Amino acid sequence: MKSTVEQIRERFDKDVERFSNIETGQSATMDAPLCLELVTSAAAVVTPQARSLLDIGCGAGNYTLKMLQKMPDLNCTLIDLSQPMLDRALQRVSAATRGEVRTLQTDVRNAEFPAESFDIVLAAAVLHHLRTDQEWKQTFSAILRWLRPGGSFWIFDYLEQSLPQVQELMQRRHGEYLSHLKGGGEVGDKYRDSVFAYIQAEDTPKPLLWQINLLSEVGFSAAEILHKNGPFAAFGACKAAL
Repeated sequence: MKSTVEQIRERFDKDVERFSNIETGQSATMDAPLCLELVTSAAAVVTPQARSLLDIGCGAGNYTLKMLQKMPDLNCTLIDLSQPMLDRALQRVSAATRGEVRTLQTDVRNAEFPAESFDIVLAAAVLHHLRTDQEWKQTFSAILRWLRPGGSFWIFDYLEQSLPQVQELMQRRHGEYLSHLKGGGEVGDKYRDSVFAYIQAEDTPKPLLWQINLLSEVGFSAAEILHKNGPFAAFGACKAAL
């Protein structure tokens, strides 16, 4: 049995500090600072007319803050399961924009916004919590509906691999990265095992090409893969302009 939404929320409520460093990003993910830069840079050049941003699973606000460095004074809507995360994100983002900042404590599967509300949607290290294929399809369809014509949707996330042999290889590479992050040895291995334990309990990721194909299936007009390293990738797609 996978963790419930409530169990996931409780873990994130206690982990605000780890998600509050814009220089390192979420350190348990490989190439986090690079992907933070790539995703927000792509959003800025693909959607230069943007006025409004939705950050799904915003955590402490790193992706929105990086976006505001490139496109100041966006109106920002931040959603997350964790109220402590939202409180920290609101504090940080409000200091960085003269635009409106709204927060909403919710699961993206329960979120409702009017059609064509946003120019950019970001989702960093969050969609792997979706469960069924139908939930993935409904979420991607909702995001397409929430975007204005010409808007764009950008993702950084943990992935499953299509081939079992490659899945094993990428998990091993991620494990080596995690152990090294904490100095290796017994301490590093203990940290690696703790991360793998909550991944096993909480996450149901999908392969990169499966997600790219789904973006096309629900109606996005074009997709781009920005970066892939181990079980992590940065990618996105656009909604056709009128």
